[in-house]
Amino acid sequence: MKSILFFICILITTNLAAQIIELNPITVTAARTPQKASETGRSITVMEGKLFNQLSVHSIDELLKYIPGVEVQSRGPMGAQSDIVLRGGTFQQVLVLLDGIKVNDPITGHFSSYVPIAPYEIERIEVLRGPAAAVYGAEAVGGVINIITKTFNKLVKEKSNHENIGVSLGQYGLVNGTAGWHGTGQKLNGSIGVLSNNTSGQLLRGSNRGYIHNHTFSGSVAMALKNDWQLALRSSYDTRDFAAQNFYTTFKSDTATERVNTWWNQAQLKQQSKKHSQQLDVLYKNTSDHYVYNAASAANDNRSHLLLLQYVYAQKLSEHFNLNSGMQLDKRFIISNDRGNHATAHGALFATGVYSKNRVKISPGLRLDKDGNYGTALLPQLSASWQLSNITLRANTGKSIRGGDFTERYNNYNKSLVSGGSIGNPDLTTENAWSYEAGADLILNNRFKASATGFYRNQHNVIDFVTTPYSDMPRKENLSPTGTYALAKNIKKVKTSGVEIELTYEQAFSRQQHLYINAGITFLHSVSTDPVPSFYIISHAKTLMQSTVLYQYKKASLSANMVYKNRGALNAPAINAAILSNYFLLNSKLGYTLYRKLQLFIASNNITNIKYSDLLGSIMPRRWTSAGVNIDL
Repeated sequence: MKSILFFICILITTNLAAQIIELNPITVTAARTPQKASETGRSITVMEGKLFNQLSVHSIDELLKYIPGVEVQSRGPMGAQSDIVLRGGTFQQVLVLLDGIKVNDPITGHFSSYVPIAPYEIERIEVLRGPAAAVYGAEAVGGVINIITKTFNKLVKEKSNHENIGVSLGQYGLVNGTAGWHGTGQKLNGSIGVLSNNTSGQLLRGSNRGYIHNHTFSGSVAMALKNDWQLALRSSYDTRDFAAQNFYTTFKSDTATERVNTWWNQAQLKQQSKKHSQQLDVLYKNTSDHYVYNAASAANDNRSHLLLLQYVYAQKLSEHFNLNSGMQLDKRFIISNDRGNHATAHGALFATGVYSKNRVKISPGLRLDKDGNYGTALLPQLSASWQLSNITLRANTGKSIRGGDFTERYNNYNKSLVSGGSIGNPDLTTENAWSYEAGADLILNNRFKASATGFYRNQHNVIDFVTTPYSDMPRKENLSPTGTYALAKNIKKVKTSGVEIELTYEQAFSRQQHLYINAGITFLHSVSTDPVPSFYIISHAKTLMQSTVLYQYKKASLSANMVYKNRGALNAPAINAAILSNYFLLNSKLGYTLYRKLQLFIASNNITNIKYSDLLGSIMPRRWTSAGVNIDL
């Protein structure tokens, strides 16, 4: 019944004038080679970056929440912290990329949603569901989210300038600001973006409030060089200061606060010709994490460094075959008073081919990984598509792996005494999985697209935290015999199966009236061999429905985004917290253009004022109303 109500809401709750999405766009994520999405053999959704200003969202993770098949498990609003889940995996099994370069932090996968880019700079977001380890490496188990920016996407050689400024004020001391500039010319492109979210926050457990002070500053430049070479540079700084009460524990003594700062520096040198292209990327990322459990505890101070070098060469070998190959080197460091000081090196060689003939495309891939954590691994993959008129049939299979991060391996190892919480395990075995999927896409009149995919993933040694008594802890040196602990362990087998359905419709009734609908539903089922339920494997939704609706008539616009989740119920009586078996979340934004590009708007999040949490103990906000102005120059 709730499924029926969800789709009725889609039809009767209907922002915008220009086309939001190309139904069969060019994507680069599936094989690092530009292809039509329908030809990749993969389940892919591409969303335009301009959606950020059109919906009632305040951060990138909030935007991702409404993309079909992407489950965002938020601990707080407006970019405080979210875990990203694809196809029922853990939050560690999704690889987040910024212009093809890894965002995932060596400290923990909880920081994967901290994308160091202001939304104004985003050209589009490509979501690839299913394994992609052969192309991108570890963590690409459930899928890949690739955020592609305006400057790094392509060098536009026409002179233009565009600016955007937005400010909104709302309940609970909300002050939100966005700004950006993008300029292009014959030999030089550049962009600058700013995002700032500030609020005193709604009331949490006790008398504490969920305050947030999150800011992102980013800038990039691309320049044309001789012989078809192009150099692009980016630097960004992202700082997040927020209340983190019960983000990681369900203890009553938890009144945590946290501050995470990220400094991102990226250089890209590439050459493009008719028969070949090559690209060299260099990255340095620095993350500092200051976490205070409560006023009586000492702070955890963690600092990580990621150095990465990546080279990719693509060549058209024949009329029907393109080859993409490359190498990747990176080194991860952590300096921590909680986890200790550690470093891990990694190297990889990879190749992906695309064979095309008579509406059939076949894309094999192979990667050789060597990592200081998990050793050597060979990762094969094979995708295929077959186009029949308006219908494309597709299939994919691949192997993926993942080793434990520094938190899973060493959390709470460097403290003198630990009376409770999550405990790392340096003896973890590497996860490995085989995934299989098959699906079809139907496109009609470039207005309507329907996609359906069935998938199955067979995993071994999945890493997760499991409640473990003191007597069973492998290391007891700094533990209290009366403590309550969750140990990072390998779950012997986890099997996940599911079905994804996505519908997209776009119609311009006239130059002044436009409708866009994107909706999806995902059914998931996971089975674990561990008799004691682990924390994150069982946390994914069993049924997940999402929708984005945009409608414009003349100067007025209305948008709505919705999420429905059905999952296993959980309780934590000590802090009076619960995970409901289901919830329906609805946000809306109403805008009116006064003069040319000046728009006034009013937005409301959680319109029905439901009480809900995505993760046990982390309280999400009730109804929250704001209003503001957006100027598009």
